[in-house]
Amino acid sequence: MSSLDHDRLLNVLQTGELSLEGEFLWGSNSTFYVTVAEESQLWKAVYKPQRGERPLWDFPPRTLAKREVAAYLVSQALGWELVPPTVFRKDAPFGAGSIQLYIEHDPEYHFFSFSMQDRQRLRPVVLFDLVVNNADRKGSHVLVDEKGHIWCIDHGICFHEHDKLRTVLWDFAGEPIPSELLKDLLRVGKELRDEAKWVAELRDYLTVAEISALGRRLKALIQKPSFPNPPEDRRPYPWPPI
Repeated sequence: MSSLDHDRLLNVLQTGELSLEGEFLWGSNSTFYVTVAEESQLWKAVYKPQRGERPLWDFPPRTLAKREVAAYLVSQALGWELVPPTVFRKDAPFGAGSIQLYIEHDPEYHFFSFSMQDRQRLRPVVLFDLVVNNADRKGSHVLVDEKGHIWCIDHGICFHEHDKLRTVLWDFAGEPIPSELLKDLLRVGKELRDEAKWVAELRDYLTVAEISALGRRLKALIQKPSFPNPPEDRRPYPWPPI
């Protein structure tokens, strides 16, 4: 686990003074580098405004930023701390959008250049993508911070009701899900049915149908606790892969 104080960081990202510093130019949607100030401290963050989202034929318009927050909530509910602290903020420079803590990392060190040891640590990431139905897990979306903690970013096109999984992470196909991870799935499935606090928060970012689909994916993984093989009836990889 990382040493981040999530409660404090969520408050900082939601209420701190935002300053626009630059723009990331390689993505499909508008993405900005910002700093967030609280008293004398400064944090780096990534801002994705709804108005800068490129329309998609299969996802409702202006919902991607909210899906970023939903992914954070599910990551925390599972207890895996894969997604950096993320909030939805309305009073941002270009309007409402997601604000996510920026993770310091080596951009040249990603899935395709990971050591074998780090690749073996990716089972929770693969399982998380199955749970949230990630339609765009590229190799560069998996980061290792300066302390060796694994983080995942870019979850704007997750949580579709229909199977959309596209990922480069198929290393564990056919393997059984480790028992400790399966216990987390069982717990979160129960919390979802029992309307735990995080589920009420999730309703601010996803539709009822999308949350129901989340429950069905959890149930399917629990009933057949193994990592699936790539589907043969559709494209299982994102493009570009990195």
